[in-house]
Amino acid sequence: MKRKVISMLLCAMMVVSMVGCGGGSNDAPASTPAESDAPASDGAEAPADGGAASGGGALESFTPADGSPVAVNSIYKPAADPSDWTIAVVVKDSSNGWFVRMEEGVKQFASDYGINAYQKGPVATDAAQQVEVIENQINQDIDAICVVPVDPATCDTVLQDAKDKGIKVICHEGSSANCDIDLEAFSNAGYGAYIMDNLAEAMGEEGTYVTMVAHLTNASQNEWADGAVARAEEAYPNLVNLEASPRVESENNSERAYEVAKEVLKTYPEVKGFVGTSSMDTPGIARAIDELGLNGKVFVCGTGMPNECRELIKSGSIHSAQLWDPAEAGYAMCVMATMMLDGQTIGAGTDLGLASYSDMIVNADNSNVVEGAGWISLKADNVDNYNF
Repeated sequence: MKRKVISMLLCAMMVVSMVGCGGGSNDAPASTPAESDAPASDGAEAPADGGAASGGGALESFTPADGSPVAVNSIYKPAADPSDWTIAVVVKDSSNGWFVRMEEGVKQFASDYGINAYQKGPVATDAAQQVEVIENQINQDIDAICVVPVDPATCDTVLQDAKDKGIKVICHEGSSANCDIDLEAFSNAGYGAYIMDNLAEAMGEEGTYVTMVAHLTNASQNEWADGAVARAEEAYPNLVNLEASPRVESENNSERAYEVAKEVLKTYPEVKGFVGTSSMDTPGIARAIDELGLNGKVFVCGTGMPNECRELIKSGSIHSAQLWDPAEAGYAMCVMATMMLDGQTIGAGTDLGLASYSDMIVNADNSNVVEGAGWISLKADNVDNYNF
């Protein structure tokens, strides 16, 4: 594989654009009623700092939690001419700030590689609507599709249809999905354990906790929650998962997370901690903690976006938020699709050209899953290094 190594110091990260930014191709197929190009509000409370702002211009960098620039240290050079390739990325919810950020990475990839790559998604987190979007895309003239599935089982048939058409299928957060290969930012069990280590620290390693996921059918989030529970059982004998309601659903909506957390805390006052897996869970749970006057008595750690969690972290309502950069994940999926279209094998040691995906590991239990090393933790002393 020929690679051209380029040294780049990338500029400070642009604020996430709600309209999307330039750099990618604009000739993506037209949207169906179930999908959207422009993010809309999901009804969640606006971040305290104003949240994701509108703005123009191409994404110029990926910035990790410590604020240091991440160079795209190499760009894979396909042996074939990629100018006619089209890569579609279909996410769970085009209105979610996480996926707005992911689209920045997809557009940056399109700019860097000169390949027609674009992102689509339903207007809400809905498995049936996502299937409609996928169906629409595979009936277009595309060569690869990258999917972040709402429910892997619901996507099974439509992803098989894509394969039958000769379309390469890459998934992210979908280790059980019917895809050619699944890309994870890290070991799912390890990420869950990392969240639990942070929660255990906040809770003084004792007390009752609850795990929250967007949906009980979401593969990756349930694996993170399972990893958190396993870590508690292994390392923190005085932490107990609430027996009456060990795992609850937020429907990937911050308002719903707030309502569910408030109900849990009223019904089970012994609960002292939450593991939030969706980026909507953590700020929603924190709002419930604040409203009930339980700041400093009940704690939440989990996946969260910097702009949505910043003030809640600084106030102590969120002990810490864990994440990976969705822009890097979007970029990495597209690089992986390009390599597959070029006939390359993805496996142990594969370098996708990004710091978090420079030495891929094959999952020990599922050879169809490759993992990077991209988790980070946001606390009061570093959250201002991020702006997305």
